[in-house]
Amino acid sequence: MKEKVVLAFSGGLDTSFCTKYLAEDKGYNVYTAVANTGGFSEEELSVIEEKAYKLGAVKHVTLDVTREYYEKSIKYMVFGNVLRNGTYPISVSSERIFQAIAVINYAKEIGADYVAHGSTGAGNDQIRFDLTFEILAPEIKILTPTRDMVLTREYEINYLKQHGYEADFKKMEYSINKGLWGTSIGGKETLNSDTTLPESAYPSQVEKTDEENITISFEKGEICAVNGEKSDDKISLINKLEKIANKFGIGRDMHIGDTIIGIKGRVGFEAAAPILIINAHKMLEKHTLTKWQQYWKDQLGTWYGMFLHEAQYLEPVMRDIEKFLESSQENVTGTVIITLRPRGYTLVGVESDFDLMKTDFGEYGEFNKAWTADDVKGFTKILGNQMKIFHNVQKRNKTD
Repeated sequence: MKEKVVLAFSGGLDTSFCTKYLAEDKGYNVYTAVANTGGFSEEELSVIEEKAYKLGAVKHVTLDVTREYYEKSIKYMVFGNVLRNGTYPISVSSERIFQAIAVINYAKEIGADYVAHGSTGAGNDQIRFDLTFEILAPEIKILTPTRDMVLTREYEINYLKQHGYEADFKKMEYSINKGLWGTSIGGKETLNSDTTLPESAYPSQVEKTDEENITISFEKGEICAVNGEKSDDKISLINKLEKIANKFGIGRDMHIGDTIIGIKGRVGFEAAAPILIINAHKMLEKHTLTKWQQYWKDQLGTWYGMFLHEAQYLEPVMRDIEKFLESSQENVTGTVIITLRPRGYTLVGVESDFDLMKTDFGEYGEFNKAWTADDVKGFTKILGNQMKIFHNVQKRNKTD
């Protein structure tokens, strides 16, 4: 009997090559599995399935993990205002973990001998897939043809052509990964430090030219309404916001950062909804949390994003950080008003019953109700004691 291999399949160039190579050259029964994290429509999933069978897969499955991805990752990235290097909403990084979990669980379910992925040896994804596979199913061996054979895109395209597989290879010039939490774009421009992606490389194009006001509402830190229309379906709200905002070209940027393997990496992305949600959420927190809540959330949110990016999702400390982040959201309820414009936006303000600016203690820069002028004079004297002592000692020693 032929041995079974489950391949994490997207229909892109690398996984297309892996399917054909593992089936024809290596003689495996290839089971392809696409783990959908919200980036594929039903039509696109049908096209991917058709590709898999044309390439020689004996069976193809779609594993929908979108809801799990939201509940176990996106929700906490919003709570933590996670933007890697202050820029990137960790779109692909976080998706890969849940795709890997879904694929390895399917491999165990069908009794596969091997599990495979199409990652190269120069990126982060190889670590995310390998580490997740090794932790959850150490008994299943891992196959990585693209990495092991050190293949170029040109080689893979020629191989597929020689083996009778026809496709629009022009579209494969850019590596595009789309999910609920954003789309990453890699291509020849991202390999250099001094070039950027052309307009045509982005899946969405700028269509709106006038300003438009929108609102995003949160309940205990989670998005609950867009433009006043409430829904318990967080995924539909994210998609609705993305549809509105990506027409303005909002959420586009180039992420430059440190990879897990120690080299610098560069990738373009568009993530209109994630960028607006995170920054609106952060503004609401400025109004509803104390300064020390915000401070410690910043520290733990940064760590959470870093660990998530570096394939550490299964590390137990991540569950501990999630508990803290969840606890911090008790009063993060309200609505944020935003003005959208082509390639930009303005956070106008917030409306919240938990707004700490709405207080009987005073209004900043205007008047005070809870303390007197003499209270402030005394407070300032005590506050300055340590600095006064330091400078007094410095002065005394210089005199001596």
